[in-house]
Amino acid sequence: MGSHTKNALTVKAIASSKAKKLRDGGGLWLVRKGVGRYWIFDFRYNGKRREMGLGPLHTVGLAEARRKAEDARVLLRQGTDPVEHRRGAGAIEAAKASASVKTFGDYADAYIDAAIKAGRWRGAKTEAGWRNTLTKHAAAIRTKAITDIDVQDVLSVLRPLWGEKQETAEKLRERLERVLDSARVEGLRAGENPAAWKGNLEHVLHKPDDLTNTANHPALPYSQMPIFMKKLAAIEGTGARALEFTIFTAARSGEVRGTTWSEIDFERKLWTVPAKRMKEGREHRVPLSDAAIKLLRAVPRFEGINLVFPAVRGGELSDMTLSATIKRMQVAELKAGRVGWVDPKQLDADGKPRVATPHGFRSAFKDWTIEATDYPSELGEAALAHAVGDAVERAYRRGDALDKRRVLMSDWADYCASLPKA
Repeated sequence: MGSHTKNALTVKAIASSKAKKLRDGGGLWLVRKGVGRYWIFDFRYNGKRREMGLGPLHTVGLAEARRKAEDARVLLRQGTDPVEHRRGAGAIEAAKASASVKTFGDYADAYIDAAIKAGRWRGAKTEAGWRNTLTKHAAAIRTKAITDIDVQDVLSVLRPLWGEKQETAEKLRERLERVLDSARVEGLRAGENPAAWKGNLEHVLHKPDDLTNTANHPALPYSQMPIFMKKLAAIEGTGARALEFTIFTAARSGEVRGTTWSEIDFERKLWTVPAKRMKEGREHRVPLSDAAIKLLRAVPRFEGINLVFPAVRGGELSDMTLSATIKRMQVAELKAGRVGWVDPKQLDADGKPRVATPHGFRSAFKDWTIEATDYPSELGEAALAHAVGDAVERAYRRGDALDKRRVLMSDWADYCASLPKA
């Protein structure tokens, strides 16, 4: 019998033979182990001899054993180790099996833990936000098997928030989508993502931009910036100086509060915010106007403290400190019988204009750029560290228009320092 002969055995020969080892050919053997008989596929991979069990004779017949052996030969011809391939397939099947008992809550918690371990998020605030969203607002579906989460489940947790707490609702939807996408990649789910917006929830829920009660951060009209800045300059305290710097640079208050002296280059008039402190996760260069440089030179430095705007005890200022500065200014305005520093477009529960917030000054800057200057909107967006265009467009536009933004920020500072109009 040749070494390459296959299908040498018959069912009758197997039943009548008492041999410890029978050869069917092509690497397929029937061997006796103890009182049982088992199918073995014998092969070589990368020059080394290997064996793979195909099952016992009492459950795997001759025809099935030959089919399994042929499947293994196909893998070998493709350059794949049949043993390792089966291990991988087994892991996927095991994951699918465990999915029936793994709840959405268990998987969501594990997803967050993995993101923290990988250093994916830059601060405890992001982690806390994720945990709160997927624990508190998704509480109704946490005990449900992740394989069974459907569109109705997603809607059941989104609808109570949609249009009422829109920002929270949108964050919840996005986080649900990302968790469920991860589960699908791991083989725990199949089919379309029930939390996806495009082509899915957009047909059921109102588009976020269409909601009339969506509230942004209250912003001061840019026409009031000169008088506001004049009065702000007269207020003492680190919070006031941090707010001034926030306005001059059109930066986020969190980026300003974490500013260190090592990030400031006085010679080049440049502030470089590291990627880990930016919302988009990319380093951002901010050209500093003469007014911003003058402010920084007047800020006192403290030995052993690298923060530009430290709190009283040396730590980072809270966002409430900047907000409190505006509120104190608002109280003074109201005592003088003036409306004060409010956003006329946004009203509180009593129907009164809402007081401007630190973040709202970014909106004032953007409005000024669009309505009072000839600068292209893309330049204003770059100054705000917003991503402009799709991924392909951003990939080809590697520069950050620093020189052009330097002129823009200088004009903004000049405008803020201009004499208020009567």
